[in-house]
Amino acid sequence: MRAILTPDVAPLTGTVIFKPGNELLSLFRSGKVLVSNVPENLRDTPAGRLSDSAQPLMDNPSIIDFMCQDEVIAAAGGSEVLRDHVRRFHCCQFESEEYHHKHYTTLKSGTGYVSLCYTHDNNFRNVHIPQPLQDIAKLNTANWVIGRVIYNLTLPEGHQLTLPELCCWSFVKGLVHLLPEGAVRAILKRPPAEILSGPQKESTILPFDNSGRHIIEEGAEAVKQVLAIGVDPESPESFMRRPKRKRWINEKYTRWVKSQSCACCGQPADDPHHIIGYGQGGMGTKAHDLFVIPLCRKHHDELHADQSKFENKYGTQLELFFRFFDHAIAVGVIG
Repeated sequence: MRAILTPDVAPLTGTVIFKPGNELLSLFRSGKVLVSNVPENLRDTPAGRLSDSAQPLMDNPSIIDFMCQDEVIAAAGGSEVLRDHVRRFHCCQFESEEYHHKHYTTLKSGTGYVSLCYTHDNNFRNVHIPQPLQDIAKLNTANWVIGRVIYNLTLPEGHQLTLPELCCWSFVKGLVHLLPEGAVRAILKRPPAEILSGPQKESTILPFDNSGRHIIEEGAEAVKQVLAIGVDPESPESFMRRPKRKRWINEKYTRWVKSQSCACCGQPADDPHHIIGYGQGGMGTKAHDLFVIPLCRKHHDELHADQSKFENKYGTQLELFFRFFDHAIAVGVIG
């Protein structure tokens, strides 16, 4: 058993008093206890019993709550796999000196399960489940999720999962938006979020989302593949003598192009410019969304004002497009 206790220090007499409460009294019945400073990762954890797990993340209540969410359980393998995991415990997790039946089953509590003997399963199945059992169910779920994460990341058995590793798994599974804000800010080494209250000056209001989750989600969007190209060599139109022209539209790709640097000056782009000329941009022939280059507003206006002058100064649009398209493929945006 492990616990965090708040000491009452009496320096004049050289004594220290702890008030553990009835739940933690058994911690002192062994005769000796190990006393140590609270590690940095537990500084904000309230006093009380800690998980007996060897996994440090099990000491963080917000991380346990994260791992008990339906989406996280589904990503780890699903509720049925979790129940099968708990079923293999073959013990009764309800601590009691009462009679325990020799056969065991599982009882659902929230999004998790507990292992109970038939006796206590009958006691709690159709009534309110006591809080200690609810807490055990959450710990069962969190331990199982940690094991699945370690397996998915091909880490060695018994590995102590870290917060950045859990964040990496969450990114791969598309669960970043569920991570607790405090944990994300710890990963990014950012101070705790300041809770503002009362009247605020307009200068203190941020016009953008400054949360840790938003920062990670933005980073995820930056490295995520934006476009996957498919090939259909037998499309119906390819067999027509005069097929109707279809314009390829992909707003996701043009939004990514707009977020890149201007192809002329390297400053942040304002627009995804569609190639004009070269058989593109005439009446009813606007270029496909694939044939775009990022331009800032100044150079976009300059191009439309005088195409020849622009191309003599910065190179042809085809040269700029080829250079940018090569970049999009090289960084994995187009695959």
